[in-house]
Amino acid sequence: MSEPASLGESFRRLIGATGPISVQHFMGEANARYYTSRDPFGAGGDFITAPEISQMFGELIGLWLADMWLRSGAAAPLHYVELGPGRGTLARDALRAMRQHGAAPSVHFVEASQRLKALALEAVPEARFYEDLSRVPSDGPILVVANEFFDALPIRQLVYTEEGWRERMVAARDGEFVFTAGRQPMDAAVPEARRTAEIGTILETCPAAAAITFEIAGRLKQQGGAALFVDYGYAEPRFGSTLQAVRAHRKVDPFAEPGEADLTALVDFSILRDVTLSRDARWLGTVTQGDFLRALGIEQRAQALGRVAPEERQSLLLAKDRLIAPEQMGELFKVMALAAPGWPDGAGFPPAPRAPGSG
Repeated sequence: MSEPASLGESFRRLIGATGPISVQHFMGEANARYYTSRDPFGAGGDFITAPEISQMFGELIGLWLADMWLRSGAAAPLHYVELGPGRGTLARDALRAMRQHGAAPSVHFVEASQRLKALALEAVPEARFYEDLSRVPSDGPILVVANEFFDALPIRQLVYTEEGWRERMVAARDGEFVFTAGRQPMDAAVPEARRTAEIGTILETCPAAAAITFEIAGRLKQQGGAALFVDYGYAEPRFGSTLQAVRAHRKVDPFAEPGEADLTALVDFSILRDVTLSRDARWLGTVTQGDFLRALGIEQRAQALGRVAPEERQSLLLAKDRLIAPEQMGELFKVMALAAPGWPDGAGFPPAPRAPGSG
């Protein structure tokens, strides 16, 4: 029995038969193969996320959510919703902290990978799983968390050429994948204020991230709640390709072995902000992860845990620094908060403007 074709071989055949494929197609197929075939988290995987670094991260997320719910009036039933929960580590820590403050939500995970579902269920046995948000309950406030979720969604890249804006495509030459410009004019897809650029300029968008944010913001307005998006990205619009691949904790060529490395791109939080506001939900702000966790008291929490377990004090301080130090995750990673109209401002964010007539 022959070995199944690698994704790279499948892409080469497809390109040979129909021509170049979009970056969005390449990234979407590669990550679908990647996440359904392995547990990528932890020291033995390809990368380590903030919840795996320290329980303090999930605990502070949980405290932020519980605080928002309590100050909004503590309506029930309450639903905790996490997109891409991984092993369930963040949810386990967050829910423990929430329950200590009277918040006992039902738990809903949006996760497509069967392997990761099994791992998350070990950490949070009461969780219910969904392919998307459409069947998540709508009968009470939702508290939504997406940590390092948006960065893995497929991006679309546009490149400015002598003929104008074109979609950036992936072609195959002598068996190797290369970037090329598509033939279809794409000027209408670029905001008018950004259409003039130097030859070779690249503009990234993420239609899936915008669509998911659109749905979450609509849910918040409809049923109440708040959301936290944590990811590496930028708060204001910018040009340039940010596509990268990580395997075994090292950056690798995104074209080397499709489906065998984690493909990611920086998240454009400015677009997610605009989408949120277009749905009349509250955008509470976008701040650095370091500022957010410091405002919530991570430094004091690390010291307190160190007093309880002196033998762990050094590792706790190292974990704290990894999460908030500017040269580590503190600056590159951003935290964006959303809330329903009438819900309060969020701890760690500057007072947010309210729409006329809102509470």
